[in-house]
Amino acid sequence: MIDKQILAGLRQKAKTLLIENKVDWVVGFQEGSLKHTVSPLITNNADDTDKLVFSPLLMTNNLATFLTELKGRVAIMAKGCDSRSIVSLIQDNKVKREDLHIFGIPCQGLIDFNKLKSLSGLGKADTSAIELSKGKVIVTSGDNSTNYPVDKLLYDHCLGCELATPKEYDTLLGKAVTPPGFIKESRRQSEDLAALPTDQRWQYWQKEFDKCIRCYACRSVCPACYCHRCFANENRPQWVTPAPIWQDNLFFQVIRNLHVAGRCTDCGECERACPVGIPLRSMARDTYDNVKETFDFNPGMDKDQDPLLTAYETEEAEDIML
Repeated sequence: MIDKQILAGLRQKAKTLLIENKVDWVVGFQEGSLKHTVSPLITNNADDTDKLVFSPLLMTNNLATFLTELKGRVAIMAKGCDSRSIVSLIQDNKVKREDLHIFGIPCQGLIDFNKLKSLSGLGKADTSAIELSKGKVIVTSGDNSTNYPVDKLLYDHCLGCELATPKEYDTLLGKAVTPPGFIKESRRQSEDLAALPTDQRWQYWQKEFDKCIRCYACRSVCPACYCHRCFANENRPQWVTPAPIWQDNLFFQVIRNLHVAGRCTDCGECERACPVGIPLRSMARDTYDNVKETFDFNPGMDKDQDPLLTAYETEEAEDIML
């Protein structure tokens, strides 16, 4: 359900920031071309702020990915995981905190319409309303409303969310909320894969990456993939071939995960954007967990913290030598 008061305040504040020349750009969400969708809105026109929408459960895009391309001061809408991506960019000196006005979005999770389709047979066109209330997702189709458990319809990364309300914001859009708390359910797929024998796990990923068309959608939506020239596009030396063969597809993802280690905030955008449904989050989450376990580092939580692998403690060297 859209909170009209929050929406009105968002639009007015964004418009005022542009009119008073306190920001050069507003990055937010607008109505999408399809039912139950929203899409990014990037504008420097104050009148365009009337197009902004505030639609909990639907604002899937991590808008932080646009920050490294925009020049000047930016007002941006950010969910908890998005705000962590922004903090990570601040840590890497890719953006300056003083150049941002962050509209924090308390987020209790986003609807995975693929799960809804599998569970109920309903697609976006079949539903008239979707609401979250008291731990249930209420889906209305025609005259019928059905309650579904939250853990059955939210994206996996939302189920294991660690920061439902952004820590870093200038304007909070609504009241603070707590994460869904379904950690076990969030990690079920990656844990099931980890439990497979090595040869079976290798065969699984071979089959998955054989589907990859190397469209680089995963790279395009990832805020941590901000290099102007990616190693995958180099030809001297050539790291991967242009042809989407499964070995090079897998190699690309392994290297990409190493490159974003300590920057990935488990926002799930890579997997959501994949047009052929490769479970990329399972790989990314393994790297995320390794970073946390090995270095006690939680990406995007503290803008004043040094980025991963840029600081060390003297006892770390002792651990390695022993």
